[in-house]
Amino acid sequence: MSKVTEYLVVSTPKIRSALRIIACVMAATTPMVVPAADSYPSKPVRIIVPYPAGGMIDTTARAVAKGLALRLGKPVVVENKPGASGIIGTDYVAKASPDGYTLLMTLSTPITANVALYRKLPYDPRTDLRAVSDIATSPGVLVVSNSLPVKSVSELISYAKNNPQKLRMGSWGLGSSPHLLQTYLNKTYGTDILHVPYKGEAPLILELLSGQINVAIGSTSSLRQHIAAGKIRPLAVLGSRRLKALPDVPSMVESGYSDTPFQVLTLTPTTLMTPAKTPPEILSKVGREVSSVVGSPVLQKMFEESGQEPLGNTPQQAQMAYQTYLPVILKLTADTGVTLD
Repeated sequence: MSKVTEYLVVSTPKIRSALRIIACVMAATTPMVVPAADSYPSKPVRIIVPYPAGGMIDTTARAVAKGLALRLGKPVVVENKPGASGIIGTDYVAKASPDGYTLLMTLSTPITANVALYRKLPYDPRTDLRAVSDIATSPGVLVVSNSLPVKSVSELISYAKNNPQKLRMGSWGLGSSPHLLQTYLNKTYGTDILHVPYKGEAPLILELLSGQINVAIGSTSSLRQHIAAGKIRPLAVLGSRRLKALPDVPSMVESGYSDTPFQVLTLTPTTLMTPAKTPPEILSKVGREVSSVVGSPVLQKMFEESGQEPLGNTPQQAQMAYQTYLPVILKLTADTGVTLD
């Protein structure tokens, strides 16, 4: 027997014993790898709303939070962090720990138009945030005051051409969807409609009802009651089809206007988002649970009564939708020439 063979024969039991000891030590000192979704959530989850309490986005967030808490078995708390066109709350989530405990419920402006409106935006929604699910859309409706002698989109455009600067079109802020559409109308159809920005949809509606402005695009959920009361006249619903909430109002496509901006801008959804580096398994879990919540009878009824259209899609679908409408909104925003810093 050679020296090497003799060594291996004598030493093999010792080697095996040593390997067993090493394996035990490694097992005791190496943390067990458990998929993050298995233990998520282990504490309350927060949904940040970058707008004041009481609005449509806040109401939607609270309804989703209530249903999500029941499904996750942990409290889901809504926190309002308004200010700076949604930047404060959105930036807060973009810089939060990517662990699934800080989510963002937002309209499209903070994650689309703001990229073009602000040269020094403190976050980049394209890389700092990730869509979890689109909750619902609140399709916009083009309305006019009753004093205006127009009953269709074509008549509105004709009137605007023949009466330059006599139409005052309100929006809920610079760079908002109504502002972009007002700019698009002027550039594409040769109208000369004045833009009047407000700090939110509520003051816009008050000014429309009082006659301070005579044209507006607003959410169906906010305008439906005033349309039903005959206080304002609807001309068309933005998009390609009529809405259950306004069955007698034609769509823009029916009215002869199939332009992409009319179909995209006010059909952008209320979206639930998370910091971009959130583990995929947590992203998928939250997405599944949110889809179930949106599809529940309670939320379906709420959406129908408010004039919203529920979505509840998957993270992959929501992200694809975002990447589709983002360049359209960025181009339209850039075309306005408006910057806010």
